[in-house]
Amino acid sequence: MKYNSIKPGQIWLDTEGKRIHAHGGSVIYVDGIYYWYGENKEKTTADNGIWHWGVRCYASRDLYNWEDKGIIIPPEPDDPESGLHPSAHMDRPHIIYNKKTGKYVCWLKVWNGETVLVADHILGPYTKVREKLWPLGMNAGDFDLAAAEDGKGYYYFERAHTETICADLTDDYTDVTGYYSTHFPRKYPPYVREATSHFMRKGMHYLITSGTTGYYPNPSEVAVAHTWHGPYTVIGNPHPEDKTNTSFHSQISSVFKVEGKKDLYIAVADRWLPLEMNRKYDDYRKVFERIFNPDFDEEIPVEMAAEDKDTSIADYVWLPLRFTEPDEEHPMGMVYIDWKDEWRIEDYA
Repeated sequence: MKYNSIKPGQIWLDTEGKRIHAHGGSVIYVDGIYYWYGENKEKTTADNGIWHWGVRCYASRDLYNWEDKGIIIPPEPDDPESGLHPSAHMDRPHIIYNKKTGKYVCWLKVWNGETVLVADHILGPYTKVREKLWPLGMNAGDFDLAAAEDGKGYYYFERAHTETICADLTDDYTDVTGYYSTHFPRKYPPYVREATSHFMRKGMHYLITSGTTGYYPNPSEVAVAHTWHGPYTVIGNPHPEDKTNTSFHSQISSVFKVEGKKDLYIAVADRWLPLEMNRKYDDYRKVFERIFNPDFDEEIPVEMAAEDKDTSIADYVWLPLRFTEPDEEHPMGMVYIDWKDEWRIEDYA
């Protein structure tokens, strides 16, 4: 099957007719080719103890049709202590290119400490350089990596269940220097911000984050700043048309600018639970408030266990960002993500 458009929320197949498995990941542009990589969830059916099966990558020139380039970071089923063991909670791989070293650096979120790997090519092979890394001595959750034009690297992550951290990376991008700033402090989930996605536009820094509700979707939040470390100003929910308050039943993992387009940025999001489209955010909010808020006394609508879900059938929601100029209501401008049943890259200048 050959695609000539993007249809958010519908099953997306690769050029061999198989489901694409690049969850919680991102897109990187290298020598005229887009590479889309992420968690390989093909075996995660909620009944076998498999959380992931490595990191898989796809290649495309048109952003519609994706060729499977294979598992670029394989699982390690023979090492129960490894962050790449299939039962390890490995999430959200992010790869960044280091111009100084000529290396591609991949960070993996793992519950017992981050794993960092390097490679000479985006497709690998990747070599581990760190395991069980606790950046700044903190329990790091969802994150994003970013680099400035001068080569300086930054690591945005959720300090588990408390706040967002922006930390400077070492020159080789495989660790943090010790300098960091803190943002968006919250008392507890689901209000703590996770799934941080950083991008730049017209010299401004943007962070799009989600609340903390596991695989269950919630309202996104946009913040903007003049510098890498902020301070960041929260400017609102980019999905105001979504009556379910679930970011169109998805969670954004990254944002990238399309090469050759004047102002086309795409939000890459996962629809982790396509079979649960009938729920609203308030159901999920109550479940997580019950866990973390000792004063919670509302009625719980339904029992839910985010860990026991079949994510092998998770879909994707790719949508373009729409920017507005500053006005009285939004002095720093606003970012919107409008729902589209189908859209084309060619429709943007």
